[in-house]
Amino acid sequence: MLINSPWIQQEIVYDGRGCRRDDSLPSVKRVQEWLILHGFGVSVDGAYGPATQRGVTGFQEKNALPPHGVVDQATFTALVAPLQRALSPLPPAAMLGGMMAAYANQHLKEHPLEVGGQNRGPWVRTYMEGHEGEEWSWCAGFACFVMRQAAETLDIPLPVNPTFSCDELASRARGAGIFIHGADLTDPPAQLPPGSLFVHRTAPTDWSHTGILVEAQGETFVTIEGNTNDDGSREGYEVCRRIRNYANMDFVAIR
Repeated sequence: MLINSPWIQQEIVYDGRGCRRDDSLPSVKRVQEWLILHGFGVSVDGAYGPATQRGVTGFQEKNALPPHGVVDQATFTALVAPLQRALSPLPPAAMLGGMMAAYANQHLKEHPLEVGGQNRGPWVRTYMEGHEGEEWSWCAGFACFVMRQAAETLDIPLPVNPTFSCDELASRARGAGIFIHGADLTDPPAQLPPGSLFVHRTAPTDWSHTGILVEAQGETFVTIEGNTNDDGSREGYEVCRRIRNYANMDFVAIR
């Protein structure tokens, strides 16, 4: 199962040691990342100093936990709860696309966000099989992760093999016979069911950004996409909902 993948287990399983003052462990970095995601602005430096201790104590107080400043099992579980909720299985839907749209909304509700630098943090590592850093743009990672969640729930084969590359995603969709060039759209609501993917075309055989289409309309479509922001950048920092038009867009039809 996807949730049992080692890179996900590393994010959500308590290591049993606990983090406390003066520790310097990889798990301290994860604690600092989650503190920031919960609104406690500490530095992500891997060192459990007084600021991190105060952040942990504040988080514990906010969540009705004993404010002892040690990241025990209960504190860790509360810290990673947003990711656990995003990974929780949903009731099966009739179609893969509908299942993908439902999972995309479930992730959106938890507001996945980069933390600790460009393309970094627990959400990015989850979508990118443990990878992070400037070179790991994660829009395709997010879209393919949601597709894998949906296909696993329905116990059906993937319509296209997952990839971190928008170019490769378009190429694989062509090979699978589910690629739709934007110029071939005549009735978007009929041709693009919820859960289909868009790929932003920058040249005839080059695509720079992708996301999940959740509603196709006549002149616009609604998306949930990762590695973007409110300005629609392909190098943003969060998962968000956007309204886009069809110019320079191609699609991967998922039913």
